[in-house]
Amino acid sequence: MATVTRAVYNLALVGFGNVGKTFVSLLDRKRAELGTRYNLDFLISGIASRKLGWLVNPTGFEPDQVLEGDFSGALKVDSLRSWILASRPDAVFETTSLNPQTGQPAIEHLRCALEFGAHAISANKGPVVHGYEELTTLAKQMHRKFYFESSVMDGAPVFNLFRECLPTIELRGFRGILNSTTNVILERMEQGQSFEDAVRHCQEIGVAESDPSNDIDGWDAAVKVAALATVLMGHPMKPDQVERGGIGEITAEQIAAAHTDGKRYKVVCSAKRDGERLRARVAPELLPLTDPLAQVSGTSSLISFETDVLPELAIHEINPGLDAVAFGLLTDFLRAVKES
Repeated sequence: MATVTRAVYNLALVGFGNVGKTFVSLLDRKRAELGTRYNLDFLISGIASRKLGWLVNPTGFEPDQVLEGDFSGALKVDSLRSWILASRPDAVFETTSLNPQTGQPAIEHLRCALEFGAHAISANKGPVVHGYEELTTLAKQMHRKFYFESSVMDGAPVFNLFRECLPTIELRGFRGILNSTTNVILERMEQGQSFEDAVRHCQEIGVAESDPSNDIDGWDAAVKVAALATVLMGHPMKPDQVERGGIGEITAEQIAAAHTDGKRYKVVCSAKRDGERLRARVAPELLPLTDPLAQVSGTSSLISFETDVLPELAIHEINPGLDAVAFGLLTDFLRAVKES
């Protein structure tokens, strides 16, 4: 019987925080299955972050060692392009922090990956909003893929649903709960916590940054709305074009009064076609408890799509962890390999 040789892919990670580490752990757990079902193996040839710098290991970083902070055998280079050239990746995974205003430096990371000839896979939504047309065009020119399933709803198949399963459908609008931090803050305040204590809780469980303003002021959600409008509705949009309101002015007294009236504050993300225009909004709304969005709890997310064929199609993700984000990166990689 002939021996089947497994294809080995060099993988490089830009960003090695919680998402990057969880992705490496998932890759390691799935290694045997990737070999058996997909006839592939991987070698992590590059890891980069603000703390670590640009690290390369041509023979491959060992997942268990780097997860323990052991980068022995690594070579350090001084720039993105030197790192790409030295690590020679087949796919680059972008998991750095969001820049809602420009999408940089993530766009440059992905651009450089594609120019080298690697697939560009992003959990960062900034490049989807600020670089979608450029990166998609470049990917086609290089016969590579630019994918970003983890950028909006962890690993739930939002973009893939429309790309793979809903041909010819017209998306007329959507409405959802897409920011975990504000959802948890409002929920904790309804339970009697102060705003400050609720924010602190979100930071402790890892859903809020040390500076939570992108969440509290609605920027994170606005970027998600803009990404969905750009990709799924064919309407390029920047975050500052989304009507935006934060939760900083909502008081404990308002939340208590709403609870007494059988209502609940939620930060609702929405977009709706209005002739040639697209109205997009992120803002706290007072919802009746009969509204499905009012029942989205904790770090869960829900998005409901209105289309010309299906009146309402919803995806509900219940309390996802970082594994869900990592899984989105993995599925994007497998699709990119399969389609190339």
